[in-house]
Amino acid sequence: MLEAAILIFIYFLLFFIVATVIKNNSIVDIGWGFGFVLIVWMLLAVTETVGIPQIIITALTTVWGLRLFYHILKRNKRKGEDFRYAKWRREWGKWVVPRAFFQVFMLQGLFMFIVSLSAILTAEAEIKLFIVPLVLAGICVWGIGFFFESVGDHQLKVFISKPENRGKLMTSGLWKYTRHPNYFGEATMWWGMFLIALGAGASVAAILSPLTITFLLLFVSGVPLVEKPMWERPEFREYAKHTSKFFPWFPHE
Repeated sequence: MLEAAILIFIYFLLFFIVATVIKNNSIVDIGWGFGFVLIVWMLLAVTETVGIPQIIITALTTVWGLRLFYHILKRNKRKGEDFRYAKWRREWGKWVVPRAFFQVFMLQGLFMFIVSLSAILTAEAEIKLFIVPLVLAGICVWGIGFFFESVGDHQLKVFISKPENRGKLMTSGLWKYTRHPNYFGEATMWWGMFLIALGAGASVAAILSPLTITFLLLFVSGVPLVEKPMWERPEFREYAKHTSKFFPWFPHE
């Protein structure tokens, strides 16, 4: 655990320094996925006895983390500071540097540590015989989550790229069944990781990983921040009447 904590601290400290220099705290979002990739590979390097579940978690995290890293990097390329962070910059005034350090970078580092507990506790587990059905179930759940996040992101990217859709809402594809397929997908992937960790004999404390990311996406930094300005639009309010907020379901009247 200590190695992971130190790595996360250094990682976000570097992002904080760069963000302060370029005056763009939203680059912290770019580092989210890649940070987990560094953690799982560091754990793989320092673990004396590596089991199959840890290798699986390392592989799945790498696939997810690199895809998300590339997606956000490309999306934010040559763009200014995200409106959320720009708002905080204005509100914090002369205290923007220390508050950004603790409330943006170190806080996100803390969340990264908690969310990565499934990987950390799997690496620390004394693996002898792992529970195959649990591990397989975890892989399947992760696959469902990866599908929703990656396909949802791709569908939105294609929709936004078309000039005729400028100013319109994305309400087709996976977005017809949930207003946030990408957030649902990310949370689901970590529930899959948790099942793999349980199958590897990790402590039940690993449940803090999916619980934390689900809570953050559903109630803190995901859905609420994205939807708050959207509620001013009549077409979004109509869309929200018929479409599930988070968990995918058929549109209702």
